[in-house]
Amino acid sequence: MMIAEDFDSEVYDTSLDKFKTYEEYLDSHITKEDLFYLEDIELARQLKEQGYHAKTEILSREQFEAKKKAVEEARLNQNKDKTKALAHTEVSDPSIIEKSPFLRALAERELKVLNGKLLTIIFIRLESANCEVSGYIDYAHRLKTEDFKIYFEGKKKLQPRPTDLSYYNWRTGQCVSNDSPNFKVDANSGQQGLLFRNKRDRKVINVDPNKKPEDGMTRTEIESPEAIQIVLYDYYTRKK
Repeated sequence: MMIAEDFDSEVYDTSLDKFKTYEEYLDSHITKEDLFYLEDIELARQLKEQGYHAKTEILSREQFEAKKKAVEEARLNQNKDKTKALAHTEVSDPSIIEKSPFLRALAERELKVLNGKLLTIIFIRLESANCEVSGYIDYAHRLKTEDFKIYFEGKKKLQPRPTDLSYYNWRTGQCVSNDSPNFKVDANSGQQGLLFRNKRDRKVINVDPNKKPEDGMTRTEIESPEAIQIVLYDYYTRKK
């Protein structure tokens, strides 16, 4: 099955385009006052990278390079045929999807998510021999920025990244949150926990399992061998 996909300039964060290197990015946060007192550009960069006297959150080198790479890949994909097949229909062995409750759930949502009728946030927690990670993924964003065929074929496991809505590494304690084209993250909401605000109609999605889902939302727990825990938060979008 084929779906017409138009390029959405809001999907990709191009704010880092003006910086060719991470050092240039750090320099943009260094003030004349910083240089006056420190008298050393390298020392100023090190301090900014660690977040000292920074007015905004400073990306780590890993986050900077990941965001730059995502935009670069998106632009390459923009030059390809904008009519693409649904990833789950292109697998050579459909039984792989049928045997996995998680992949089956993703396949069932793929068309609606790509058409913009449905937004799905995926919470997933999984472990490997080296580490355990968990996080929240904007399914629509990931679908538009990478080829999901490799997941539907079972060749690779879907897992959260430091560039997703949220990411937590249980071994290192690394905790990161990012806005996506569809959601704004509110990680400082006091007793309410982590919230995601839909950028289209500003509806708040509360992922607290003890809270009853609001109208237009559903919460689905999935038991599947791919992960320790999987929860899908579905939201049928509406105009602002």
